[in-house]
Amino acid sequence: MRKSWSRFALCAIAVLAACGLLPNGAAAAGEETEVAFAERYREVLHGGITSTANSVITCGEAVTADATPCAETQRGSDGRGGEYDMTYIDVDSDPNTYNSSRAELTLPPGAEVAHARLYWGANIRVGEQKPPEDNGRVLIAEPNGAYKELLADSVIGHHDAGAYESFSASADVTALVRQAGAGSYTVGQINVARGHSDTGGWGGWALVVAYEDEDEPLREVALLDGFQALDEPGEGLDLAVPELRTAADAGGSLGVVAFGGDRGQTGDSVSVSGAGGAARQLTDSANPATDVMNSTIGHLGTPTAAREPAHANTLGFDADVFDVSPALAGGADRLGMHFASGGDSYQIGAVFLQADAAAQATSPANPRPAVRPGPR
Repeated sequence: MRKSWSRFALCAIAVLAACGLLPNGAAAAGEETEVAFAERYREVLHGGITSTANSVITCGEAVTADATPCAETQRGSDGRGGEYDMTYIDVDSDPNTYNSSRAELTLPPGAEVAHARLYWGANIRVGEQKPPEDNGRVLIAEPNGAYKELLADSVIGHHDAGAYESFSASADVTALVRQAGAGSYTVGQINVARGHSDTGGWGGWALVVAYEDEDEPLREVALLDGFQALDEPGEGLDLAVPELRTAADAGGSLGVVAFGGDRGQTGDSVSVSGAGGAARQLTDSANPATDVMNSTIGHLGTPTAAREPAHANTLGFDADVFDVSPALAGGADRLGMHFASGGDSYQIGAVFLQADAAAQATSPANPRPAVRPGPR
């Protein structure tokens, strides 16, 4: 049964506003089928950009004869949502929520949060149909804190493909994360549908945080977001972070937040390239080059374990960080990205980059205004 939002709607907004944790002018945002990707935040700083994430729906009873047992799928075996009756994850003790999960945010000791944003999304048409009106709100609790309602502060991507109906929303949480710091964050009440369909159900969230730490190298950090569905074989999306000022021996990483990708359905890929360089397909020990949207949450090939639950196969939600150092070799001034579909459809919600910066990147003789966070 769908739980009501009435318990949270007024008091939670008042608490957030009183504590200065609600962005100015925050309100439920409008929706578009596609949302063009743009820079949300960009800066050159000593520090970096990190993330934590989790899913809010998982497999229940198998409904196809050849489906892998649910417990094995959760531990990482091949399995897709369309083979199961999908059911909610709900780890909190609040009877008024119907889904929730936790994940640990790690920051260097003494680091200062420069920018933080929460992304969430789901399929709202599976065995049941959820109302799109609830796409733009979610609950978040900081470490040792109580739930606060959060409203999307930018245009929500909402794609109705017939067989599924997916959305992605986001909101600024800089003040909350700056005040609370590292620790276990809980996100709940994402608008996600349970039950069975051939496409399957999915839903999850990702908290992306840029931070400053004088003990870390000088880096370029960039966060881009939007919403694009790749449903048909051969469809693609090209993105870029231009005007980079990277070091000649720069290392770097790229994070991707996406929805709907199934493990074992191949053909989906992500390629990156520096200016004038050859395209390189992203891959690591957890993400095959031709099945990169394979329902994983991890960092440089290592699954993120500090989650509750820590399912190795999230059944349709990806939040991975990849090594892109080879594409930055020689001091690349641009990073291009190409997302491709094959036998698997998926939707992209956000990407984030950190790259070692050249010393002159912050020189007064080479000014480049940073793109500051704000609603679009």
